[in-house]
Amino acid sequence: MHRLAVRIVLIILQVAFPVVGSAGKLEDLYTAKAIVTGQGEKNRQLGFRECLDRVLVRVSGDQRLARRPEMKSLRSRAGSLVQSFSYRDRLGGKPIHDEQGTYDRPHDLTCRYDPAVIDDLLATLRSRPWLEKRPSLAVFLDVQRDGPLFHVSPDDPRDAAMRESFVLGAEPVSMRVVFPPSAHLNTWALGPASPDVNRAVQASGSDLALVGRLVWSDKELGWIATWRLATGKSEHAWTVRGVNFDEAFRAAMRGAAQILSGNGDP
Repeated sequence: MHRLAVRIVLIILQVAFPVVGSAGKLEDLYTAKAIVTGQGEKNRQLGFRECLDRVLVRVSGDQRLARRPEMKSLRSRAGSLVQSFSYRDRLGGKPIHDEQGTYDRPHDLTCRYDPAVIDDLLATLRSRPWLEKRPSLAVFLDVQRDGPLFHVSPDDPRDAAMRESFVLGAEPVSMRVVFPPSAHLNTWALGPASPDVNRAVQASGSDLALVGRLVWSDKELGWIATWRLATGKSEHAWTVRGVNFDEAFRAAMRGAAQILSGNGDP
């Protein structure tokens, strides 16, 4: 398709779907960030490669793209695919340490891409953009470590770090999560498609239930996390083992995006 025609289609889609994921704008969907050291050319090129991987997954929802053999060639010219970029000093406002130059300071590198360019790349990778309004997920999470199992609450200070980590895990796939009150529900036993869970999802203003169980394993030297998500008449489940809870939550959102974008099971 001619690039002008692609842009016209994207404008039409933006009118039809004014809110895309948690970011809220189509141009935000075609943006990716990486942490780099300083603003030198070498680290910038590394950041461009990381951002390319991230934007392709963010736009498509397909977590397998970064492992495609074609990515080696695309990464070699990642800088040429960026429409614009900017830096933010992560230590902004803090004095430089003794004997530390600005080249040592960590920066957020934000890369912005032309949607037509990314969509063309996705086509070469046998994928496509996921431009539909992304569903918000109500997260029902049970956690157990050295004691009885407990539900992650939407307002208990004890659970704040987990809630914040989950929100951060949702951002790379441009999705929104909420934690509805679930102390009265044995959500793991009921499952993500049960009527009781669906009522709680609707009350929270969300679209679907993501049910998880996080159990600490000394043998695995980390958490064992199992996730369940129902779509229509199908229920999907996936597990990661021996991870910290940040990675457990990223795996939850990567798996949900893989399923909901129509790219298969995690």
